[in-house]
Amino acid sequence: MKFVLLMLSMGFVLGACSHANCGAQKPENKAAAGGVMVEKSSSTDKVKVYKADGSLQCGQGKKIDLAEMQKGLKSIKVYSSENKNDGMMRIQLCGTPTGNSNVYEIDRKDLEAALKLGFKEWTAE
Repeated sequence: MKFVLLMLSMGFVLGACSHANCGAQKPENKAAAGGVMVEKSSSTDKVKVYKADGSLQCGQGKKIDLAEMQKGLKSIKVYSSENKNDGMMRIQLCGTPTGNSNVYEIDRKDLEAALKLGFKEWTAE
């Protein structure tokens, strides 16, 4: 019985890191990660906002480019931007959302303005 429990627990530990991103370090340069680096941020007074990028499963839908969607933030200063998945489980069905979003780092003082423009606060991290 102890052997079975040991084997099961080892399987869970090994299985937990089977995802490609497990333990991977985040690149410091957002542009290297497929994002657009506008300005490096160091302050803790920043917040991330997002909108779904329009992509749908099976290659359906029209993905909205990071720079194009950023225009919707109007005069709000953007420190960094990247396309990210929200990590939520999704039904596997053609035409349903992928969970990918364009995420923008802005000053916390501009959060209310971004929310009025249709963006939502990114809390997936």
